[in-house]
Amino acid sequence: MKKTYLVAAISLGILIVAGYFFLVKKSPLEYKTALVERDSIVATVSATGTLNAVTTVQVGTQVSGTIQKLFVDYNSLVKKGQVIAQIDPAIFTSQVEQSRGNYQSALANLSKLKASANDAARNLERNRQLLNEGIVSQADFDAAETRYQEALAAIRAAEGNVLQTRGASRQTQTNLRYATIRSPVDGVVVSRNVDVGQTVAASFQTPTLFTIAQDLTKMQINTSVDEADIGKVQVGQPAVFTVDAYPERQFKGVVSQVRIAPIITQNVVTYDVVITVENRDLKLKPGMTANVSIEVMRTDNVLTIPSSALRFKPEESKQQSAAGQRRTGKSAEQKVHVLKDGKPVAVSVRTGISDDSHVEIISGGLRQGQEVIVEQILPKKKASPAGSGMGPRF
Repeated sequence: MKKTYLVAAISLGILIVAGYFFLVKKSPLEYKTALVERDSIVATVSATGTLNAVTTVQVGTQVSGTIQKLFVDYNSLVKKGQVIAQIDPAIFTSQVEQSRGNYQSALANLSKLKASANDAARNLERNRQLLNEGIVSQADFDAAETRYQEALAAIRAAEGNVLQTRGASRQTQTNLRYATIRSPVDGVVVSRNVDVGQTVAASFQTPTLFTIAQDLTKMQINTSVDEADIGKVQVGQPAVFTVDAYPERQFKGVVSQVRIAPIITQNVVTYDVVITVENRDLKLKPGMTANVSIEVMRTDNVLTIPSSALRFKPEESKQQSAAGQRRTGKSAEQKVHVLKDGKPVAVSVRTGISDDSHVEIISGGLRQGQEVIVEQILPKKKASPAGSGMGPRF
């Protein structure tokens, strides 16, 4: 009796296992599909860059001295010609007075020498008349002529000294003017590098006191574009970008310059692409990092499918090589799959540009409203009946 029960239990277990695998094997495969739609495709080139003012002026000093006063600070709005700092002018004022005195002395000396030259000229003329009358000797006439020539030479030397002292006087006056630092442009103070009481030295190079951004309502992004993408970027192309300070907002810009000088960093070649940006609300600030997408190509009202439809391969064709795709220019001939009688059927298509999620269909056997397969839905695993592997308990 026990033997009969044991045989029955084993047979029942075999039937359950066979039925389970029969149902799993025979259940139809399911696929996820997407519609073929008409839409716009925008091809972009991604890059990162830094926001900068279009014109940034570094204001320095051409004279050395101690900072006596500061009239502006960070974020101060300034006008062209406005006084923004003052170097102690005491030493420059004394130099101006000294050089002015030297100039006045040179002028007085020139006047004295001119008077002496006039006297030497009159004496020479008298001696010429007396020589003609035989009253003075030739030696006396020659001596008078020599004194006149010496007087003329002294005048020329004095005139040179006047020019020299006048130049020195103008230089000291210029240095005095340089002690007053003025803004060269209209703008806003981005940085201040000095404090009151600090000594600045302009011996070898001009020290930078302030950095002034000329107009923060118009800014630019200097982006680094990879050499593989630089051929697609052209002046005038639109761009959008985000910054970490406003992650929910997209800003717009335009490519204004594609610089041809390569930037090589660790054997990676990039090119600087300048994008101009409107910043009327002054939300964007210099130095912000921008994540930029440059629109390099756009097609409107074209057939589109998800990019995942091109990656789908039925189970029976997954082992085949993908090397048979033919590519010509920017378009490629590939295969997508549609459902026919519940089974995937390959359709040849020629693709164009693509974005992050969709690709353009230039030609092929697809039409608007048709569904393409994007992935296969795997069957859910069913839990085994409890105790099925153990047989019935007695």
